[in-house]
Amino acid sequence: MVRFTGLLGLVCFIGLAYAWSSNRKAIHWRTVGWGMALQWILALIVLKGDLISHALGFIPWPRHAGWAVLVLLFLPMILRKAGLPPGAWLRRAFGGLALLGLLRGNLVGSVFDKARLVVEGLMGFAKEGATFVFGPLATPAGAAVTNAQGVTVGSIGMIFAFVVLPTIIFVASIFAVLYYVGAMQWVVGAFSRAISRFLKVSGAESLSVSASILMGQTEAPLTIRPYLANLTRSELMVIMTAGMAHVSGSIMVAYVQVAHVDVVHLLTAVLMTAPGAIMMAKILVPETGVPETSGEVKVNIPNTDANVLDAAARGASEGLHLAINVAGMLIAFIAIIAMLNGLIHAVHDKASLQAILGWIFRPFAFVMGVPWKEAGIVGSLLGERMVVNEFVAFIHLGSLPVLSEKARLVSTFALCGFANFSSIAIQVGGIGALVPERRGDLARLGLKAMVAGTLANFMSACIAGILS
Repeated sequence: MVRFTGLLGLVCFIGLAYAWSSNRKAIHWRTVGWGMALQWILALIVLKGDLISHALGFIPWPRHAGWAVLVLLFLPMILRKAGLPPGAWLRRAFGGLALLGLLRGNLVGSVFDKARLVVEGLMGFAKEGATFVFGPLATPAGAAVTNAQGVTVGSIGMIFAFVVLPTIIFVASIFAVLYYVGAMQWVVGAFSRAISRFLKVSGAESLSVSASILMGQTEAPLTIRPYLANLTRSELMVIMTAGMAHVSGSIMVAYVQVAHVDVVHLLTAVLMTAPGAIMMAKILVPETGVPETSGEVKVNIPNTDANVLDAAARGASEGLHLAINVAGMLIAFIAIIAMLNGLIHAVHDKASLQAILGWIFRPFAFVMGVPWKEAGIVGSLLGERMVVNEFVAFIHLGSLPVLSEKARLVSTFALCGFANFSSIAIQVGGIGALVPERRGDLARLGLKAMVAGTLANFMSACIAGILS
């Protein structure tokens, strides 16, 4: 029965959003329904892809059938470019056959499995660069430490500054190159068209949400900068919520290193959260105006790089800035947690900030499918994510070897987002710098966007818990 506790969580989280909605009568339930359906579909395709492929085993699957699926996916676009746009029935036929092929060959699952190998490779490549600069300091976990007398005094574990932070720099550089060659624009555009088609949101909303899958919460709005000033209040809520509910691609690899979680689960969580963020945002702040970009918006990511080398250098510079911010943030926040625990211990020697947060968030962890005996531990991680940030929560998740596989899976999905109090200030400052005239709206929507992003992550965690 624990498996289906997540169903209660889905009802509870939608109920919480409905209770805090600014206009319940204006909620567009078609968008809510499709948001929920897409979360389930994406979870099933990735987490249960092998079972679906086995169930469709009666369909012949030649060795190179995957290429035929790709042709079906891109054929409508190719025909339009050639001046021969296919009719609606033909597009549906192509789409249906392509979907059947994706499911039969478990192609999405295969791509995600390859992504796991890519991430492992990236970590290895980053280690080469870190070792060249830092030498023995960039050794992996378990390296022995000796004192001045040459006596081994213990294990340094993973040296965060010399192992994890260089990975952030390297991955940021790779992403900059991918943006320069146009690969990321294509991915963002594809997701944007799919989101706009199913959820019937404006072009600006779908484009910014799609960009949030790979970009940070202040970088994604740059893709729709010309439209920011005239966004409706509901559109602005969607953009803020998407930033809260996602994590940037350049920092995702670091979560794998510090928490030892599966990158497939992180990628699945990020994809599932996109429709979930729109769904929650549209419940809390329904659309009552007329969006300026009711149709499709062209992907326009600013690119000032002269060539690939310039892009790699710029990405490395931005990655360095990000790594320094992460390091400073962790030093400050972990020290603050220690200080608060010291103050709490002075009042009650058996209490701690983690224990208090665990007590508050334990019911949330339980309705997401975590067994009650572990719900307090996971609850403390959820509280840390909201009060401090997700990086600290992932670090502590990695230091919990006693956590069951199901609890670790649910935690991975629930923590995979930037929704915390400090992100409110980041968005008001970052997005507000792009459109100063909307700073007031950003500040008023900040808390609701954080809650909506949190609920979107929790919804994904519920579904993952049910399917695990």
